[in-house]
Amino acid sequence: MRTRWTVTAVIALMFGALGGAIFSPQPAGAVSREIVELQQQMSQVLQSQQDLRSAIDTNSATLKTLVQQSLDAVNQLNGQLNGVQKSTQEVQANSGARIESLTQQSQGLADNLQDVQSRVGKLSQQMTDVQNLLQSIDAKISSSAPAAAPGSASVPGVPGTAPNAPPAAPAISSDTLYQNALRDYTSGNYDLSRQEFSDYIKNFPTNDLASNSQFYLGEISYSQNDFKGAIAAYELVLQNYPHSFKLAASLLKRGMAELEVGQKAAGIRDLRDVVRRFPGSDEARRAQAKLKEMGVSATSSGR
Repeated sequence: MRTRWTVTAVIALMFGALGGAIFSPQPAGAVSREIVELQQQMSQVLQSQQDLRSAIDTNSATLKTLVQQSLDAVNQLNGQLNGVQKSTQEVQANSGARIESLTQQSQGLADNLQDVQSRVGKLSQQMTDVQNLLQSIDAKISSSAPAAAPGSASVPGVPGTAPNAPPAAPAISSDTLYQNALRDYTSGNYDLSRQEFSDYIKNFPTNDLASNSQFYLGEISYSQNDFKGAIAAYELVLQNYPHSFKLAASLLKRGMAELEVGQKAAGIRDLRDVVRRFPGSDEARRAQAKLKEMGVSATSSGR
């Protein structure tokens, strides 16, 4: 634009000079000299305009190249960002599966520890009973003689002898049954594990690990996406075993299962109860994380 105004001014000046030369009598030599000077100025202006246009074209080409390079860099960054997001999602998915696996393993280890403690207590009680029995036998031996000679055979119809009878088959112990059920659960043999945990509850309903067996029935149903069955199993733990080691875990998993079947209000209520009743526990932290993921406060008063 500036160049155009300059050219216009020079042309106007030239026409003015020519007009002056025409209407005012001047010497022919002076007029020719001014015309030559004007022509030289015009040539310089035109050359400057051409140089400026060349510079503008060069700058435009450079700018266009830079813009294209920037676009290519942005596209490349977008591709890298998409790759990072995909990798992050894969890592999160794998982490979730690993966390769930570690949670199951930690539950199994905790139950094994609890089982060992229970067995140690039972062994201690059995040792005490054996000692008492030995003392009782010693007292009886010292006060009376044996009624029959050692090694006497049982003879039918003869008093003092017992009839021959086949030995009774030993029944499986509660500890063995529970260990078998827990091993089958951690190995993924859910059908066999369900039967074994059910047998444990049926045959040893008052044992310390009966509530654990009931909890694992819920875990088996949850693992098989039978969330309604899982809710019912966890409910039995909460109702029948108020002092169970699995209360917090049962309440947490019941809330998670309720969310899975669309019972959002009940699920949120159970998760909040976990935070309120078992503060500082691993179950409380998991409940808080789930509530935060849902955008829900961990307390019923918060909105």
